[in-house]
Amino acid sequence: MNLRKSVFSGSWYPSGKQACEDQIRQFLEAGKNHSVSVANPVGGIVPHAGWFFSGSIACNVIHRLAQAASPDVVVVFGMHLHSGSPRAMMPEGEWDTPFGPIAVDTDLADALTRRHIFQLETPTRFQQDNTIELQMPFIRYFFKEARVVAMGVPPTAETLDLANSVVETARELDLKISVIGSTDLTHYGPNYGFTAKGVGSKAVDWVRDVNDRRVIDAMIRMDPEAVIREGLSNDNACCCGAAAAAISVGKAMGARKADKLVYATSYDKSPGDSFVGYVGILF
Repeated sequence: MNLRKSVFSGSWYPSGKQACEDQIRQFLEAGKNHSVSVANPVGGIVPHAGWFFSGSIACNVIHRLAQAASPDVVVVFGMHLHSGSPRAMMPEGEWDTPFGPIAVDTDLADALTRRHIFQLETPTRFQQDNTIELQMPFIRYFFKEARVVAMGVPPTAETLDLANSVVETARELDLKISVIGSTDLTHYGPNYGFTAKGVGSKAVDWVRDVNDRRVIDAMIRMDPEAVIREGLSNDNACCCGAAAAAISVGKAMGARKADKLVYATSYDKSPGDSFVGYVGILF
């Protein structure tokens, strides 16, 4: 009863340990020549589509984070929330992954629930959401000894306050942390009710070069307020609160530079009138 069983394994990513490891090795091979100017990242932004579409990006970001540090806790922000949504957290238990369970850091989680209001989940009662679960196998694989605290955060100023509180609380508890924010970018096309530039190659170019570019630029500037504004105004980040929170944590930890590791869209693998943008950021 203490294990939060996976919902998306076997569909969005492999359910077996060997199949997951084989896929991760392929992702690392595909990303070995990606370069980034951030030498020792403390955090990153990752996408959360099925591994076929964006797993390589998330894998390589999380791998670079693990190469840079061995934290006690990996803090993960995610969930598809709007500005009126409550924050969410599972403050105890374990997350199921093909590589074995990954435990919640109850000390950090408990301290945060005393300082901030959350809608509390349990290992058997939770909102099914891909944004966080799809990162857990990567975290378990690369951060073998780390625990996690995962939070769903809305795109609000209060989320940025929470982010700063995460860093303060971790320091008080003498915990080393790394941080991940999970968001996809523009969801474009008839499937998503967003066809501002019609369909075809011109629409793909607009998403890649204009709409996604705006929010990526805000991420690279490490401007969390601008990331939230972009997501709310231009529909170019489905979880802009999560991305903004991760950036705020990074800044509070001393990060002063961010860089894009890789950008792609689902159109690259499956061309069609409906597609999604993905980015990997390190800071």
